Amino acid sequence: MATNSTFQLGGDLTVNRLGFGAMRITGEGIWGWPADRNNALKVLRRAVELGVNLIDTADAYGPETSELLIAEALHPYPKGLVIATKGGLTRPGPDQWVPNGRAEHLKQAVDGSLKRLRLDRIDLYQLHTVDRKVPMEQSLGALKEMQDAGKVRHVGLSNVSTEEIERARKILPIVSVQNEYNIEDRTSEKVLVYCEKQSLGFMPWFPIGGGRGLKPENAVETAARDHGVSVFQVALAWLLQRSPVMLPIPGTSSIAHLEENVAAAKLKLTPAEWKAIDALAGQG
Repeated sequence: MATNSTFQLGGDLTVNRLGFGAMRITGEGIWGWPADRNNALKVLRRAVELGVNLIDTADAYGPETSELLIAEALHPYPKGLVIATKGGLTRPGPDQWVPNGRAEHLKQAVDGSLKRLRLDRIDLYQLHTVDRKVPMEQSLGALKEMQDAGKVRHVGLSNVSTEEIERARKILPIVSVQNEYNIEDRTSEKVLVYCEKQSLGFMPWFPIGGGRGLKPENAVETAARDHGVSVFQVALAWLLQRSPVMLPIPGTSSIAHLEENVAAAKLKLTPAEWKAIDALAGQG
């Protein structure tokens, strides 16, 4: 069971394993400015105060507003803060996501993110998705050019299979993978195991899951009751104990919820609790 509290991303960036996902600080439908901009800035500052040093965003969140809010709240950035962003998805409207993996688009996307985040170099730049209309090699070739130009330190992938990671690694080094993964949805189990073997960071999105398929009385509820914590904290603690390469990035627009999420890093489930929760995969 994983007990390490930090992870070496790309071998040279030490991050606390529980990060923050900055998607929900934007408006409804992940579109436009948040209703309470001041609150969004407070959430970002509070995350850093609580010891979070990995913030994950994307040019598609807003679009652009999440990156702009991060710079407004935190620039000049504290030493050791890693801001990971992504490119390759465009936004025609609220709740709409359209892939664009063309080399030209991705180069412009990197430059746009650098400007909005007020950075000279992005520590972790991730391909947001594989565009089925563009050979993956072209998309990643563009990111390699950006890396060679000193605009990107490390490259990660999102929403990929193990085969796609292998293809990508023939073009440039890959340090992390961001796929959906939580107690209920473990479709990416193979990808996680691959990441463990290769020491790649695994950033589960939707880490808390929806609780949709779980019966009202289940091992998560029981553990939450026994520890006097929320089911969200149990879900995050389970992930952190699942693997030493797991880097959950729960997102929220609420300070209270943020504090609750960060506290989950200290929650230790017993081996029996962990196994009972692990057995919930695919139940419902």
